[in-house]
Amino acid sequence: MNLYAVDKLIAQARRLAADYRRATGKSLPISGEIAVHDACSLLGLEACDNPNAGYDAMGHGEREGKRLQVKGRVIFNEAKSGQRIGQLKLEQSWDSVLLVLMNADFETEEIYEAEREVILEALESAGNSARKKRGAISVSRFKHIASLVWSQDEGVVSNEIWDNQASVP
Repeated sequence: MNLYAVDKLIAQARRLAADYRRATGKSLPISGEIAVHDACSLLGLEACDNPNAGYDAMGHGEREGKRLQVKGRVIFNEAKSGQRIGQLKLEQSWDSVLLVLMNADFETEEIYEAEREVILEALESAGNSARKKRGAISVSRFKHIASLVWSQDEGVVSNEIWDNQASVP
């Protein structure tokens, strides 16, 4: 199957998952696959074929050689707090985690990236909780410790520091 066929299938899967959610109020467990596909295509990554590797994609370009876990989260109700990302594989070898945030139509809106050390520090500061042991972290906490690397409005977000005083004479 060529790349075009996969893109077409992912588009159909998005529609099916969104329609199923609207019809039943339940979610199909497909957001992870869509997240990996979108992260790879939008950020120029290569999907990992080994499900036991501990990571989902390998980096190219500015992420050359990085092993990345990819987590996806569909936000159906932005007012609902306490949403969590999937369990992180803390015992595995990986360098950073990408969080792909999607809207109710399973369309990617933002991608955040956090380095392993930053995530481990955030989990350590959580104290001796069961969540820490499971590698669980909330979406809001992840966004706080991570960097926005892609958005629907801007595409790839540069790591340059923005200076709001640059145009002031």
